[in-house]
Amino acid sequence: MKLNLELNEFAAAVHGTVHGLTIHGTIDVVLIDTRKIIDSATSVFFALKGEFRDGHQFIESAIEKGIKYFVVSELPEAQLLGRATFIEVADTTQALQDLAAFHRQKFTYPVIAITGSAGKTTVKEWLYHLLADSKKIIRSPKSYNSQIGVPLSLLELHENADLALIEVGISRPGEMRKLEPIVKPSFGIFTSFGRAHEENFISNSLHLEEKLTLFKNCGYTIFPESIALSKVQILSIHGEKTMQSGYKKMLPHCPFQDKISLQNATLAIAAAAHIIGEKNIQVSRIESLPRLALRMELFEGIHGNTIINDTYNLDLDALKHSLEYQLTIAENRPRVVIIGLDEDNFFKKSEIEKIVQSYHTDKYFLVSEKDEIPVNFKNSIVLLKGTRNMNMQRYVKVFRLKSHKTLVEFDLTNLKENLSVFKNSLNPGVKLLAMVKAQSYGSGVEKMASFLSNQGIDYFGVAYADEGVELRNEGITAPILVMNAEEEGFENCIQHHLEPAIFSFRQLENFIKELIISGVSNFPVHIKIDTGMKRLGYELDQLQQLADILKSQPEIRIKSLYTHLAESDNLRDSRFTNLQISRFNQAYEFLSKSLNYPIFRHVLNSEGISNYQEVQYEMVRLGIGMYGISSNPQIKRKLKPVLSWVSVISQVKTIQKGESVGYNRTFVAKEPGKIAVIPVGYADGFRRSLSNGKGGVFIKGQFCPTLGRVCMDMIMVDVTGLAVQEGDRVEIIGEHQPIEKLAQLMETIPYEVMTGISKRVHRVYLED
Repeated sequence: MKLNLELNEFAAAVHGTVHGLTIHGTIDVVLIDTRKIIDSATSVFFALKGEFRDGHQFIESAIEKGIKYFVVSELPEAQLLGRATFIEVADTTQALQDLAAFHRQKFTYPVIAITGSAGKTTVKEWLYHLLADSKKIIRSPKSYNSQIGVPLSLLELHENADLALIEVGISRPGEMRKLEPIVKPSFGIFTSFGRAHEENFISNSLHLEEKLTLFKNCGYTIFPESIALSKVQILSIHGEKTMQSGYKKMLPHCPFQDKISLQNATLAIAAAAHIIGEKNIQVSRIESLPRLALRMELFEGIHGNTIINDTYNLDLDALKHSLEYQLTIAENRPRVVIIGLDEDNFFKKSEIEKIVQSYHTDKYFLVSEKDEIPVNFKNSIVLLKGTRNMNMQRYVKVFRLKSHKTLVEFDLTNLKENLSVFKNSLNPGVKLLAMVKAQSYGSGVEKMASFLSNQGIDYFGVAYADEGVELRNEGITAPILVMNAEEEGFENCIQHHLEPAIFSFRQLENFIKELIISGVSNFPVHIKIDTGMKRLGYELDQLQQLADILKSQPEIRIKSLYTHLAESDNLRDSRFTNLQISRFNQAYEFLSKSLNYPIFRHVLNSEGISNYQEVQYEMVRLGIGMYGISSNPQIKRKLKPVLSWVSVISQVKTIQKGESVGYNRTFVAKEPGKIAVIPVGYADGFRRSLSNGKGGVFIKGQFCPTLGRVCMDMIMVDVTGLAVQEGDRVEIIGEHQPIEKLAQLMETIPYEVMTGISKRVHRVYLED
């Protein structure tokens, strides 16, 4: 991006007023994330306000990193105002869109807008692939298609291009009407129309009309047979239905012959034909359409390294995106880049080096297939990038910490969307505490807390002090509540600024003694009230004694008052919950009157957030709900699954009538059949109670019950009649067998299933 705008011209483009230290210079680069600051001299930071983060909080950090220009909707304090130039606007997101619209008007070459419920990125990348030999093309990085992503993509437009491919996505009414005049597409592609984000629209027809808004001023729009548009709608977008039958000669060359891929390929070919003419489309380009790994895999590596596996191509734009992602998650850890460079891409070497060096990585390696794999670094964020021709998967195998073929996959994109669902259900000003106890419900506390921190979570909750220390060691600076603060952990609480929950007089006395020894006063604690759970906490008749101690001890102060609800998920009978809330209110009223400082409150867990909105108070505690689990049907419909548990078939065997399977011969075949052996057992968390058909897995969409007893490290399942082979994927938890279903078969709850998956099962983190 090189905007080349003087300050006054820039301020006019965003409709802003200049304040602070007036620095005259050229503004070239737009930033929205202080972690991505590389060249600060000509950059401007937009302080965007999102669901989880307010960019204004990072102004001082950006100044320290050398940023001189800021776009803000709230002017900072006087000491900061005099250190940089601030352009004040009514809405920073709108200002970013205004800047993009201003920049877009400078270019007359075609801008192709691509929208749809699915397939946007695939069609965009395949169209780019078909045209790359004949056109200089700018395209949206990966899935930059939101209210922020679209303007950022448009700001990449420059003079040395023939056309631009811009993805456009929406999730709420009115969004497309904002984006269309910014993009001003000359040609449109409508990939599909499905149920994504349908819950945010009154009807499907209004949802469809919102999407069609993007194409109302297009000269030409193509769409597939699967989208049913009326004649009026087709005329309004100058539309043409793209039939696969019209490309019978070309589609057989597509390397992917499934229904969805053929539809996407048809759209890409039809668009290319419109741009360069059908006769100019090279068959070799169709034959080499890439399989898009649209998600970067993040996993735990050897020597304490975290590995970003993005090894599907060596596109330079994609390389920049991967380097930005690495920079975002690195915090203070060293960054290492390993790029596989084959003969076909060797001409890119100098440009690749220039790009990598511009991100100031700590180490980088350009390797050939014959080179030894460099592994002599520790506790680093390692990006693996390259082509399939370079067999970069060999690096993935070397760096992966465990070779166990059973994996738990966490979809961080779905987790982020689930956070939005809960965030949107909160009353204004309510803080969000994320529970990450028990290794974040088995998902891995270090990786998950780091991700959640980047989403702007206000508070973290852990069970024990040592879990809080782990978070601090991972660079988490947000407040941390220790639910089960034990005497052995008091020193850690004080040293690492962890805030203990206090629930008994003995515990309170011992913590005060530790504070006195450490010479600390005014230390924040959280008081637990037992309102009927009969677990931990002060009873109502103990509050006078508690207040007397708190008023006489300057070493501590109450930061919050909280309780646990016993049945916040009980939608049939709320009487006991209401009784607990009433008792809690009594406790709060008494203590708040006894003390001379403000105390905030929190009583709601994941289920309670939606079921008892009137008592969200100042903060709520979100735990298993962010993983897509809820007993509230209305909330459940909006959530997406985060966890998948998968394995592979180790061996396939035939069995004859009368043969037995497993220990103690608890299963004997009544007729010939076929079994698959899968490397997962009760040591992994697949309980022994699932033996002999009580549980099972899904293979190729078919339920395969267990045969015989579940072993420590493996199970045997019935695959009679299924065409399976060694290495086939096995679903333990996923689309066909949700975690709630497996928990039901285990006669337990999803919490126990998640926390019961062994640490030896490899964790993989996926993110768009």
